[in-house]
Amino acid sequence: MFYNNLVSPDGSVEHTGDNLTGDGDGDDEQIKIDLSKVDPRTTEICVVVTIHDAENRRQNFGQVRNSFIRIFDAATNSDILKYELEEDFSIETAIEFGRIYKKDDKWKFEAIGAGMKGGLADYLKKYN
Repeated sequence: MFYNNLVSPDGSVEHTGDNLTGDGDGDDEQIKIDLSKVDPRTTEICVVVTIHDAENRRQNFGQVRNSFIRIFDAATNSDILKYELEEDFSIETAIEFGRIYKKDDKWKFEAIGAGMKGGLADYLKKYN
């Protein structure tokens, strides 16, 4: 899933769209995940944020302020957790915020906060 494909094939994950300005109140962007719809063979969902065309636009995450991931329970209308990035990431164009993974048939979250200079391509190399 990414900005050019906003919904996963099974409908369990949906990106609500790209906010290019960061203006306004509340969350700038949302990825909604319905764990009850996730294919039972899935063991991990990674949350990676990239800056599209970062090299040509001369942008990096050092220019982004107030970056965080928030896990929110829509049923109870409450936060489960919030992880704020604390590093500068002045040369990184992609960040792995964290992962949601299954252990002993229960979903868990691990904060990662790892930046990558080569954008999404660098991240995908981990799996090739």
